[in-house]
Amino acid sequence: MSAKILDGRAMAKEVRKEVVAEVADFKAKHGFAPTIAVVRVGNDPASVSYANMIQRSFEKAEMNFVLHTLPETARQEQVIALVNSLSADSNVHGIMVQEPLPKGIDDAEVKAAISPEKDADGVNPINAGRLAQAAPEGRPSGVRDYFVPATPLGGLILLKRSGVEISGKFAVVVGRSNVVGRPMSFLLMQHHATVSMCHSRTRPLGEITRQADILCAAAGRAKLITADMVKPGAVVIDFGINFDDKGKMLGDVDFEAVKEVAGMITPVPGGTGPMTNVILMLNVLEAARRQVE
Repeated sequence: MSAKILDGRAMAKEVRKEVVAEVADFKAKHGFAPTIAVVRVGNDPASVSYANMIQRSFEKAEMNFVLHTLPETARQEQVIALVNSLSADSNVHGIMVQEPLPKGIDDAEVKAAISPEKDADGVNPINAGRLAQAAPEGRPSGVRDYFVPATPLGGLILLKRSGVEISGKFAVVVGRSNVVGRPMSFLLMQHHATVSMCHSRTRPLGEITRQADILCAAAGRAKLITADMVKPGAVVIDFGINFDDKGKMLGDVDFEAVKEVAGMITPVPGGTGPMTNVILMLNVLEAARRQVE
């Protein structure tokens, strides 16, 4: 029997309705809409496309979107100066710096310049540290005011709203990036999963992934996860975005083969991707609340 498909588009539509209603309440109470400032250096085609997508999503929710562009030749000092200016601007509630940044610009320094209170995609090291140190779900914690990268948080919400039991399960995350793999591992641990994080040097990868009740693929390699690497009945979350030589989008999971083994699976496209923009909106709304309430 084929796996149940976890429809990210339908889930994102549900969450978006909730966000739109909350934005309307915020505007009625405060007289203005939450604003995101997106910084792009250069004109990377994928970054341009993504910024356009974010703009459409925010404007449909009647949230403000402001794009700040710098030339490919911009120096690191210029980028950081712009980020510092936006961090100090009370009319800006969320900031996102698009990647990739040109060679010669230290992305870690740029991320550190983003105000933690306006860090729409949870990339500032202070927010990353707070996520790593956060108490498990259901326990008191003195550290609550932090932001989580939108993509893994969207994946977690997709799991929870689909009725997937996380507590007590064995989860494997393939990929250790700071924007997906690592934060997803921390989120799963917060929800009482036992987590193994794998990467390019993990050997043998298949022996570990076959044990997973929840398998998250975020390695950036098309069709890395094959059917023989998946435990029958497992929940498979595919964060991968890859393209073949014909321009077709592919995930990190061999979807057609794995769906015959897994219990639940996200497609690519239409799985975790649609959730990312919605969570970005949610993060900016929450940032605006914290700044004015």
